[in-house]
Amino acid sequence: MENYVISCCSTADLSKEHFDAIDVKYICFHFELDGKQYEDNLGVSIPFDEFYSRMANGADTKTSQVNAEEFEEYFRPFLEQGLDILHVSLSSGISGVINSANIAKETLQEEFPDRKIYVVDSLAASSGYGLLMDKLSELRAHGKTIDEVRDFVEEHKLNLNHWFFTSDLTFFIKGGRVTKTAGFIGSVLNICPLLNVDYEGKLIPRYKIRTKKKVIQAIVDRMEECAEDGLDYSGKCYISQSACYDDARAVADLIEAKFPKLNGKVEINHIGTTIGSHTGPGTVALFFWGKKRVD
Repeated sequence: MENYVISCCSTADLSKEHFDAIDVKYICFHFELDGKQYEDNLGVSIPFDEFYSRMANGADTKTSQVNAEEFEEYFRPFLEQGLDILHVSLSSGISGVINSANIAKETLQEEFPDRKIYVVDSLAASSGYGLLMDKLSELRAHGKTIDEVRDFVEEHKLNLNHWFFTSDLTFFIKGGRVTKTAGFIGSVLNICPLLNVDYEGKLIPRYKIRTKKKVIQAIVDRMEECAEDGLDYSGKCYISQSACYDDARAVADLIEAKFPKLNGKVEINHIGTTIGSHTGPGTVALFFWGKKRVD
């Protein structure tokens, strides 16, 4: 069996325990909270509840991606151990971090010409990206080669569906994804936008739905419409949430009742500090395998 590392960014939003269990390595993004720098290290530097509480109380946040020098430092020990590397990057529709990984790859490939270094665009984010990494770990465990696993990503990444909603438009307005006028009207009318990730890995608003109760039902309806085999879906389902566990649990309960062949319970994770810096609190994101994204 080939000896290789499967790697991603911390923005795959799984827990450290989950990453360890599936033996997937990760490199950490960075963020600032009121001018102080932290690593996006799965809630170690600052607990998620504290992070979102401070955001809700007006703290300023900024994020920065991993640079080429950091990737080079991160990749090098694997190569020195004689390991090949498959690094799957956060969606290029959200971040330019894949460029840093590719620069490091080109530098190290000259130094380690006998090693394979693959950098692949996930076109995914948060725990949807994590669901992809979980699948790649399963493929490796079943004896798939690094080339076979890389090919799977390229062939199937658009089958990974991302749907999410927010009940707090504050940070979508702040980040420019929603205009101030639309945000004001939306807040007055109690609108919870339902968005997804398109075929280019970008976040796209799809529906304007009034009330949280209706958007919770609507996101489950999208899964029924788009999931592989519909209500007979037998894959895994992940949710990530930002300081709104009860809303995420309400979605999970509906899914577990509606999809009896689901592979285990719905796994609920935190939206990490990098992506959460842009969504703020109040966001629930749903991920599953299904119809290929074509728009």
